[in-house]
Amino acid sequence: MKGVQNFLVVFALLTLAFSLASASDPSSLQDFCVALNDTKHAIFVNGKFCKDPKLATADDFFFSGLDKAGNTSNAVGSRVTPVNVDQIPGLNTLGISLARIDYAPYGGLNPPHTHPRATEILAVKKGTLYVGFVTSNPDNKFFTKILKRGDVFVFPAGLIHFQFNIGKTNAIAFAGLSSQNPGVITIANAVFGSNPPINPDVLAKAFKLDKKVVEFLQTQF
Repeated sequence: MKGVQNFLVVFALLTLAFSLASASDPSSLQDFCVALNDTKHAIFVNGKFCKDPKLATADDFFFSGLDKAGNTSNAVGSRVTPVNVDQIPGLNTLGISLARIDYAPYGGLNPPHTHPRATEILAVKKGTLYVGFVTSNPDNKFFTKILKRGDVFVFPAGLIHFQFNIGKTNAIAFAGLSSQNPGVITIANAVFGSNPPINPDVLAKAFKLDKKVVEFLQTQF
């Protein structure tokens, strides 16, 4: 009887591990599913409605523009150019996407954020980036690295991460993400710029700040 119980425990743990490992975009069950806003002549699989495969064209799988620099003249000094299912309809159900990130000279920042539905792999094309991510509670261990041209770094799904240009020139990186629509939650914007605002008393206690400081930070977003 004890052997049977041990087997059931191991089986349950393996099942849980498999479920967690599978917690990403579901695998595609067809060659492709081109996204379509008009539901006429369409079928629904997951993510978006699918165009009739007979009506698909090469343009459904095409995007042009990643050679163009993003405008970094903003408060954080960076610009993300996404290439997800909204830009390439043919990515629907395929579970991948891409982004170009441009950073202004020293200080260009892709602020701390998370992708709730994707792991990210970042490759530096130009410049020097200080990057890192923080693990979940209770450890909150910080993994960090300085990346130069040709270097690659991985940010696990759902963890808070960032990139900061520490070079004197502009920097460029390309990111691959394991979702057709990875999503992004910028921490500062979500916490201090929510609509409607979070009660300042909550944030003051959570961040151990004076309430007036919290109220000031909320005005910045």
